Amino acid sequence: MTIFEKIIAGDIPSYKVAESEKCLAFLDAFPLKEGHVLVIPKLPTDYIFDLDNQDLSDLHLFSKKVAKAMKSVIPCNRIGVAVIGLEVPHAHIHLVPIDSVEDINFSKTKIEVDSNRMLEVSSAISQAFQKLD
Repeated sequence: MTIFEKIIAGDIPSYKVAESEKCLAFLDAFPLKEGHVLVIPKLPTDYIFDLDNQDLSDLHLFSKKVAKAMKSVIPCNRIGVAVIGLEVPHAHIHLVPIDSVEDINFSKTKIEVDSNRMLEVSSAISQAFQKLD
């Protein structure tokens, strides 16, 4: 069982920002920038392109809505998108608030965000997400 499956099952706590029947979005525990979100399908699939077309579409459309919520509450130029697929054997999309391409450089040292701030950010994104259609 992957760490993401444990998060989905509620066995590991996370800073959840949004959830649908098929997808879950939560703050990355090791973020590149404050507000860095991971979006995952609930269906345990290692490689994103092994998802069937409908599940892949659902994941991307859910990610789009999460990104719009993030952009509305986090000061940044854009929400960067990355799919790397090597860190955890469960498909996932990184959504990272960026002002330059250096902000989404995965070889950089990750930042530390205290738990109170993680809670504030996840709550703000979640509230913004719920206001979107």
